[in-house]
Amino acid sequence: MKQQSESISASNPNRIQVVFKRDPPKKANEPLSASINSIVHSELSILFNELEGLVGLTDAKKTIYEIYALHQINKEREKHGLHLEKQVFHMVFKGNPGTGKTTVARLFGKIFREMGILTKGHLIEVERADLVGEFIGHTAQKTRELVKKAMGGILFIDEAYSLARGGEKDFGKEAVDCLTKSLEDLNNDFICIIAGYNEEMENFLELNPGLPSRFPIHIDFSDYNVDELIQIAHIMTKNKDFELTVEASDKIRRSLMTIVNNPFQLNFSNARHIRNCIEKAIRVQAVRLLRSNELSREDLIHLKAEDFAL
Repeated sequence: MKQQSESISASNPNRIQVVFKRDPPKKANEPLSASINSIVHSELSILFNELEGLVGLTDAKKTIYEIYALHQINKEREKHGLHLEKQVFHMVFKGNPGTGKTTVARLFGKIFREMGILTKGHLIEVERADLVGEFIGHTAQKTRELVKKAMGGILFIDEAYSLARGGEKDFGKEAVDCLTKSLEDLNNDFICIIAGYNEEMENFLELNPGLPSRFPIHIDFSDYNVDELIQIAHIMTKNKDFELTVEASDKIRRSLMTIVNNPFQLNFSNARHIRNCIEKAIRVQAVRLLRSNELSREDLIHLKAEDFAL
């Protein structure tokens, strides 16, 4: 407790009046996201709220909050002349398709820009064909040009393990070697994120001895469970000015339960599967409504169970 004031009452000069002010109670176990959101500026708060609005992605959210906290504390250490470790933010995103890797990479770029880690925060998304050339020297040139375009932002390499598929004589290894050098030379204003399946990414990092140390941050993108996928379905339809009827939602849930419980199901595309189902349902709904003479707003909005061919 802090003593706020001490005064002698005018009516009784022999009595001392003491007023105490209690410190406001601290919230126990306040989520890290809430703690950080209460102190960041408005633009960064908007981006953090956008990240929090994404379903799942626990590891990605935890990692970016840790980076923000570290960045702020390093500023305080710098004020006091304390030693600062050089931070490397190149990342490996590991997970199946449709788990939000590209969405998070794009959002990370904007967050890093607002934090002052990157000057632009844009995302350059590439794959094997964009990096690997057709003759000796061509690959290095293409890779350097893409890194140059990504300066100030993020170079996002999807299915990065495909660079290792051609064997020793393939130009993919040349792209990896060139990229490894760029990671060392241009680390101040450039972040590289490589993404792909869990096991394949682990094997890819063994392609060049210098790769593992240059990608210190690994983020796992877990498959969504059925409840999360249903939540995603409702968000997607709402963003398109549609609504799922109860029957449609139940039909999607039954279909998802069949998929996730199938031990022989491989490479399930998670949110991408939901998006494809909804886009197909919207087309089916359009055909169904075309036969009607008069359409209400509810008719146009509602996606019914019969619109989903599951």
